Amino acid sequence: MMSMLSPGEKTRGVLLTAYVLILLIMLPLAVWLDLRNLTEASLRRQASDLNSVITGIRGYYANNVVGRVLTSPGSTKVLPNYEEVPGAIPIPATLSLELGRVISEHQANITYRFVSDYPFKNRSAHPLDKFEMMSLASLRKQPNQAITDVSGSLLTDQVRHITPILMGSACVSCHNTHPDSPKRDWKIGDVRGIQELTISQPIATNIFSFKYLLAYLVFAGASGLAFITLQWRQTLLIQGMNRELEANNEFLASVSTKISRYLSPQIFKSIFTGHTDVTIHTRRKKLTIFFSDIQDFTATTERMQPEEIALLLNEYLTEMSNIALQHGGTIDKFIGDAILIFFGDPETQGMAEDAKACLRMAVSMQSRLAELNSQWRKSGVEKPFRVRMGINTGFCNVGNFGSADRMDYTIIGAEANVAARLQSVAEPGHIVLSYETYALVRDSVTAHPLPPMSMKGISREIVPYEVDTATDASGQQKPTFSEHMRGLDFYFDPAALDPSAAAHVSALLRHAMTSLEERFSN
Repeated sequence: MMSMLSPGEKTRGVLLTAYVLILLIMLPLAVWLDLRNLTEASLRRQASDLNSVITGIRGYYANNVVGRVLTSPGSTKVLPNYEEVPGAIPIPATLSLELGRVISEHQANITYRFVSDYPFKNRSAHPLDKFEMMSLASLRKQPNQAITDVSGSLLTDQVRHITPILMGSACVSCHNTHPDSPKRDWKIGDVRGIQELTISQPIATNIFSFKYLLAYLVFAGASGLAFITLQWRQTLLIQGMNRELEANNEFLASVSTKISRYLSPQIFKSIFTGHTDVTIHTRRKKLTIFFSDIQDFTATTERMQPEEIALLLNEYLTEMSNIALQHGGTIDKFIGDAILIFFGDPETQGMAEDAKACLRMAVSMQSRLAELNSQWRKSGVEKPFRVRMGINTGFCNVGNFGSADRMDYTIIGAEANVAARLQSVAEPGHIVLSYETYALVRDSVTAHPLPPMSMKGISREIVPYEVDTATDASGQQKPTFSEHMRGLDFYFDPAALDPSAAAHVSALLRHAMTSLEERFSN
């Protein structure tokens, strides 16, 4: 029997579990990447908006406040150090610096720089880093742009947003006339410096913007883990069941093999394939029945030790059983040294073919027994087995006989007794057929009738036929010579003889004839 999961199904299960695990592992990464993109976009927008606000305020202040003061001179002065002069107001650049300072005080994550590489003489130079210097150079070539740099660590994003500080009319007038100005050829629209906003923010700040998505992801992740746990438990359970099933299969196979030793292979196959129910049930069929018995077996057992006779008998029954199975016979039972075999159930090739198969089996058994006798003599057995065989064809009841707890698949009927009686009138090493069998195989055998006999329970007269020769599978006559008596134990099968031994056998037979003639010539 096969295991519950095939290798392909096991592989698919492992791949599915690995796929779900990868999806679960990728969920936090996907959330982190989305949060990083959201934080970056938010910082860019915040820096751009704040830059626009400060630039707008500075522009408005320069045009509508400082510009009006400068065009109408009075007591109000516009000074970078306005705090030191009563009634003075700051220049636009100072206002921008003040706005940046106020914003930084209220927003610790925001840094504002309003710097130029042309500071007034009474002011210290502004330190510019590489990004600021590159941005300033780029803006002087193309003022109509904003430059942004995004950086940060694993958990923090930072955006630096730089825009140009353009010279307005008021700024040009002031810078080109002021005694501390390092450059006096400014023009409207020139880039004096840069306005830079640096905003940093932890990525986790925006995590609760995804509270519903996160809740869904937590639920999905928990479901995925539960699914993987369930799959893993099911896999372990199925593996355990498979191991148990394999162990049970091995046990059942072992038991099945052992049981098969007690049943004919045809019966065993019929039961285990479901063609035959294990119930008390019989049917009437016309069968060919074979019965064999070893002559003087009781006397033989008295001359040999039990271990020796058991060894010989088991070897004999094994060889005869193999021959029976080769010819399609159903082995009914062993009755001590006797063998009961029938043809026609549960498998049949037709009455005539069943009878011919039975006859060929009997001939093969006699031939094999002659070989066994030769081997046994060499091993020291004085009187090997000599077997009588009887074959009959007739109607019998065949099926399961017995009780619900113990039954045998066997045959019952007078025709089986006829086969046993035919065996009893056969000479050792010979085969005797009933007329019913002889009529079915007469084109495959030459036989002569024996004196008719009667049996109790059989109304008809039984005419035995002793087999002289039988044909082989090709239809050729296969004469055999068999005779067993005191002083003679003879079996000769020319078809089975090795051609290389023909000359030796011929000389041996001539020598035997010469000895026989010399012995009884007088």
